Amino acid sequence: MPSKYFCCMNAQAPYERRFLERVAARLDSVAPQEILEWAIARYRPGIVLACSFGGPTGMVALDMVVNIDRSVPVYYLDTGLLFPQTYELVHRVADRYGIVPIAVKPTFSLLEQAFVHGDKLWERDPDACCGIRKVEPQRDFLKNYDAWITGVRRDQSSTRRQTPVVQFDEQFGIAKISPLAHWDERMIWTYIRAHDVPYNELHDRNYPSAGCVPCTRAVREGEDLRAGRWPNSGKVECGLHPASAIKGEA
Repeated sequence: MPSKYFCCMNAQAPYERRFLERVAARLDSVAPQEILEWAIARYRPGIVLACSFGGPTGMVALDMVVNIDRSVPVYYLDTGLLFPQTYELVHRVADRYGIVPIAVKPTFSLLEQAFVHGDKLWERDPDACCGIRKVEPQRDFLKNYDAWITGVRRDQSSTRRQTPVVQFDEQFGIAKISPLAHWDERMIWTYIRAHDVPYNELHDRNYPSAGCVPCTRAVREGEDLRAGRWPNSGKVECGLHPASAIKGEA
């Protein structure tokens, strides 16, 4: 059931938006753990962590969240097209931390999607495919929450360079927490090694961001960390983090 706070969130959206803008300025230079402690204290029990299990930043966020409050739910979008290494990491994380990550799945199976929209929709219309297999399932899932924690970082791509550490997510109508927005790749891997955080084995094969199998390739030297996602399509985001929303324009 939606939390009590969420039930009146629509009415409070203008206030919450302004409030989070002020908080973002205050928290921008503090440690990610401090941002998470603030967010969890404010929104608990209506806060949830999104972890793709395909990127190192989400694993760092997961480790930090579990160390602060193990009761915060962790979920991932199971599109049915994830790498075997990604599913394997979900199991390793469950054993390591004693948690049960929630698999959020689309309404359509891959066969049903092919029947309705044609085979390999991701090749013909990747935006539509992401909408069906990621954005809509997440929208339905987040109706039960007041805030979600993400692994978005400013150095990941040009569309993410203005990501605030906290903001009001216009698309999903709740608070969005990006505690590691101001960290870079070196800081992420320093934390992973120092704390022995599990990560996706594909990262050791030049896949800094592993999404769906048909839409991900290894990254070449000099490319953005997310250049291997939706190659040759012009697509840069799956729709969960629209560039305009990240820049605070939506």
